[in-house]
Amino acid sequence: MDANAASPEPRDSRDVMIDAMLESALRSAELAEETGLGHDRIIISAKVSGVRDLVDVYRLLGARCDYPLHLGLTEAGMGDKGIVASTAGLAILLNEGIGDTIRVSLTPEPGAPREREVEVAQQVLQSMGLRSFLPQVSACPGCGRTTSTFFQEMAQQIQGYLKDKMPEWRETHPGAEDLRVAVMGCVVNGPGESKHADIGISLPGTFEEPVAPVFIDGRLDRTLRGDGLVQEFIAMGPGASGWQAVITANSSSSLSSSGGINHTDDVESSKFDNSPSAASARSMACGCPSGPRGWSKW
Repeated sequence: MDANAASPEPRDSRDVMIDAMLESALRSAELAEETGLGHDRIIISAKVSGVRDLVDVYRLLGARCDYPLHLGLTEAGMGDKGIVASTAGLAILLNEGIGDTIRVSLTPEPGAPREREVEVAQQVLQSMGLRSFLPQVSACPGCGRTTSTFFQEMAQQIQGYLKDKMPEWRETHPGAEDLRVAVMGCVVNGPGESKHADIGISLPGTFEEPVAPVFIDGRLDRTLRGDGLVQEFIAMGPGASGWQAVITANSSSSLSSSGGINHTDDVESSKFDNSPSAASARSMACGCPSGPRGWSKW
C-alpha cells in the first residue's frame, strides 16, 4: 500500500488488496508444493468479507489456477444480513462454475445452535440446482385474495413434515429430496402451480368455493373439504396416489435412469454429512456431474 501511494499514478486500494490476496494465495500453494505437499492435497480459500471482493478474487483465482476453491464469505454477520450476503456471493460464483466446496459463516443468536449455517449452505446448493437435500415447497406470499393465515400455516406444517420425514425417506426412498410440493392460497395461481409440482394443493381464497383440489403429477387427484384438510393432505397414501406413490415414483425414476445409483449419495456425499445436525460439517461439495435433478428431469 505504501509503494502504491508513493507511485506517480496510484492504483485504487481495493485493486491492490485483491492483487495482493491473489498473489499470496498462489504463492502459499506454490510453497506448500515445494515442501512436499501434493498438488491434489491443496484447497485454496480466500478470506474476504465483502460480496464484490469475494466474487472478484475467486474469478481471478479460477482463471489463474486449477486448485480446488473453497468459497465462503468471512464474518458475514447475523441473521438476514449474513444469509443474504453469503447467498449473493456464492450464487454468482456457483452459477459461473467456480468453486468446489462452500461454507456459510453466520454469527448465531446468543445460545443458538450452529446448524443454521449448514441449512443455508444446503439451500443455496439446492436453489442453484447443484445438489438436493430436502423436498422444496412452493407457496404464494399472500395478497388481498386470501382472507386468513391458513395457507401460510399449512405451508409451514407441510415443510416441517417433509423435514421430519427426510431421515426415513433418505434410507427407504432415494430421490425423495427432489420432490416438488406446492401450497397455494387461491384459484389465481393455485391450480397452475400445483399442476407443475409433483404434488400440490390449491386452497380457496376470498369468495371462492371452500374446496381444495389436490394435483399429483399434473393431474387432479381429489378435492379436499373441511377443517381437517391439512391432516388429510399430509396423510394421503399409501395407495394408488398420494405422498407414498409420488415418493416411490420419484425413487424408482432416479434409480432406473442412473443405473441404480442415486447421485445425491455418490462420492460427494461420502465426504460430507448431508444432515443439518452435523453442525461441524460446514463445508459441502457443490459439484454435480448430473446437473439439476428435478423429479421430471430424471
